[in-house]
Amino acid sequence: MRNPSNDTPSVESLPSRLREGSGEGPPSTTSSEARPSNSSRKREGNDPVRTCILSREESPRDGLVRLALSPDGEVLPDIRAKAPGRGAWIGVPRAELEKAQAKGKLRGALSRAFKTQDLRIPDDLGARIEAQLLRNLLDRLGLESKAGHVTIGGERLDKAARSGKLHLLLHASDAGQDGAGKLAQAWRVGSDMEGSGRKGLTLPLPRTILSLALGRENVVHAGLTDPKAASRVSEALDRWLHFIGPDPASRPCETGSQGASAFPPGGSQITTNSTEGL
Repeated sequence: MRNPSNDTPSVESLPSRLREGSGEGPPSTTSSEARPSNSSRKREGNDPVRTCILSREESPRDGLVRLALSPDGEVLPDIRAKAPGRGAWIGVPRAELEKAQAKGKLRGALSRAFKTQDLRIPDDLGARIEAQLLRNLLDRLGLESKAGHVTIGGERLDKAARSGKLHLLLHASDAGQDGAGKLAQAWRVGSDMEGSGRKGLTLPLPRTILSLALGRENVVHAGLTDPKAASRVSEALDRWLHFIGPDPASRPCETGSQGASAFPPGGSQITTNSTEGL
């Protein structure tokens, strides 16, 4: 059931569980602007609601993480919720999951959800979930880029922002404050929101990883120019950021040459156990 991906960068190559919003990095968006909390993400319509087995809170399933059992009884992340059989839903951050696992609470909740005591919880379940959520985000960014929904480059982003065509603005964690601030101002002008606190979201990913995901070199800033594409990326990003929990962001690099030269030789990959292939 191991399903290594040969076109997605390794989690080990990333800054460990970084978070947007450091005073040293580029300005980040507020949570209400680009990444609402799990409890507030209930959509209109028929979005299915599920209950977290640990917190017992109900949320739309698209904001939760599904766990499934492999044929040999191993609990594995089912990020796309496609594995057959019973599922258990998790809506808590990684720290809370691992705390519950250490105290035995997770085993009890999973046993009730799967209606069996014959299950095995891997010690690195939290890391596997985090890696799969990251892979899901990077895959989504790559798909939107191939579909022509992603704009990069300072001049093109500035033009899209000022013309009101920008729906989501993203910065690498090592982007300079100056460039991020100018693009944020252009976005406010184009959105008729001057004087507001609207800013782009500083991803907890360096430019090297963002570049690999989009199939470009030295991507420091990126924007989504299609509203539905922006919503899809925001959803994948929200799930990952909610799960990894807050951590200080990395210190930005101020030179444009650091990104392209930092690609790992020969590329790298995420190697995690998931339910893909069940």
